[in-house]
Amino acid sequence: MIEFIREVFGGEVILRYDRDDGTLMHASVRVGDSTIMVADGTEQWPSFPVWLHVYVDDVDAAYQRALDHGGIPVQEPANQQDGDRRAGVRDVAGNTWWIGGSAL
Repeated sequence: MIEFIREVFGGEVILRYDRDDGTLMHASVRVGDSTIMVADGTEQWPSFPVWLHVYVDDVDAAYQRALDHGGIPVQEPANQQDGDRRAGVRDVAGNTWWIGGSAL
């Protein structure tokens, strides 16, 4: 997932802690002026898919990068009534990424 964030959204890992078994205990990844925190699930705290909404400068380009990096199409880029342009992709972990930006 971190590689997906890096490749698709230009994310920068600013902090990462791995467990002794090699699984991810915690990571913070900066995308623009936002920080996304991720971790691998455990027995006590199982993984589950989420919906994330990320604003980018070029929705169409980010959508294509997501597809190029294994994303599964959920919604092709389209202008919305609220003035945004939006697309959706699902990553290999089952998370849905809503990619938004200005339609102007």
